[in-house]
Amino acid sequence: MTLVKRKREAIPELLETADKLHSAAIHLLRRLRVRDRESGIGPAQLSALSVLVFGGPRSLGELAEAEQVRPPTMSRIVSGLERTGLVKREATEDGRRVRLVATAKGTKILWEGRKRRVESLANALASLGEAERARVRELAELLPEIVRKI
Repeated sequence: MTLVKRKREAIPELLETADKLHSAAIHLLRRLRVRDRESGIGPAQLSALSVLVFGGPRSLGELAEAEQVRPPTMSRIVSGLERTGLVKREATEDGRRVRLVATAKGTKILWEGRKRRVESLANALASLGEAERARVRELAELLPEIVRKI
């Protein structure tokens, strides 16, 4: 049997696995996102803030690109974050550009939100048996590798 033929036979199985993983990931994130309401910040602002906290300072254009929105949309999101003291603008060597930086308050809010989501997920994992938890640990180790290949 040729590699191409084996690959064709495996594709339905891979598609089914990918579909289940995709669905589970979306449902997991939606369930955990409920905990984000406790921060008092909307999802678009939290998402942009997370890019700055976990990815470092960015220009408005870079942040818009990372969040897959147009610069005018990101400008409105950033204005809201600035008003609440979660983000600040810093000058760059090029006086025409600024860098957006998460403030200490913004960083704290993000880490507190992450802690809430992780605790919720840990509570759900606690309801599994040891064998299931071991399988989830293995998957958690593999997921970053899969993400890098997308």
